[in-house]
Amino acid sequence: MTLKRRGKNISKASISVISEKGFWLLAGDKEYFIDYGDYPWFKSASVGEIMNVDFVFGTALVWPDLDVDLELASLERPEDYPLTSKGVMVCKKGTPYMKRKKKAR
Repeated sequence: MTLKRRGKNISKASISVISEKGFWLLAGDKEYFIDYGDYPWFKSASVGEIMNVDFVFGTALVWPDLDVDLELASLERPEDYPLTSKGVMVCKKGTPYMKRKKKAR
C-alpha cells in the first residue's frame, strides 16, 4: 500500500525578534521565548543562522546551519527534558572540542 501526500505542508516557524537575551519564535499558533541562558547553542549564532529554521511534522524545530533540533514539547514542558549543555564549545587552532567545567567538591 502506498500513501499519497495531500496538499503541501503549511506549518511554519518564524522568528519575530532577536535580542541580546534571546529570541521570539512563532511555531504553529504559539509563541516561545528562546533564552540564550537555557539554549546556549544560539548565543553566538548569526541572525541568518537563527532565522533559518524549519518546522518539521508540526512537532520539531530544526536549525540546519547550527545542527540544532528541538521538540516543541521541550519548550512547553522544560522540566520533562532536564538535559542541557554540560560544557562550552571552544575552538583551538580550528578544531572544536568540549571544555568541561570542573565539579566543586
